[in-house]
Amino acid sequence: MTNERQRRVRYGEAFWRAHHEAWQLSDLNQREYCAAQGIPLKAFGNWRARFKAEPQPVAPKLLYRRAGLSHTLSHTLSHSPSHTLSHGAYPTTAVAPLIVLPGRAGHRRRFSQAQQQRILAEAEQPGTSLSEIARHYGVDRRMLCRWKQKLAQPAPRFVTVEIVEGQRDEAVP
Repeated sequence: MTNERQRRVRYGEAFWRAHHEAWQLSDLNQREYCAAQGIPLKAFGNWRARFKAEPQPVAPKLLYRRAGLSHTLSHTLSHSPSHTLSHGAYPTTAVAPLIVLPGRAGHRRRFSQAQQQRILAEAEQPGTSLSEIARHYGVDRRMLCRWKQKLAQPAPRFVTVEIVEGQRDEAVP
């Protein structure tokens, strides 16, 4: 009886949905994941096709301003030179496209320590902002701050201490 119940639970949608999400977050291909989890490849493929056919929610769009028009719907375009669409909080110079492609959903990008130091050196140049550099490389500004703290901490230093018998300092009360 328990064996029959386990088989029904195993083939339930919640079981396969959980495995499908875990597989998407892993770096394994479908065959490797099924072998590692001990689940049938054919059944997993069938459920994967079913989940893929479901309508997917629209991914939220990043709303950050690039150069030029900030929000065109709230402004009417006038041809007078005195009216500009930028509000001064954001630079009007053109921002170069991303150098590093954004990571896949659910996967982390890894930057080597040399890459981190190079990006931070670029951010420390006069006239640049941390947010611009972060957008340029496709990372969050807080990540650059974290790298800065991590790389700025000095290595622990050890001091040689020699204990000599017979010499005592008088303690002050």
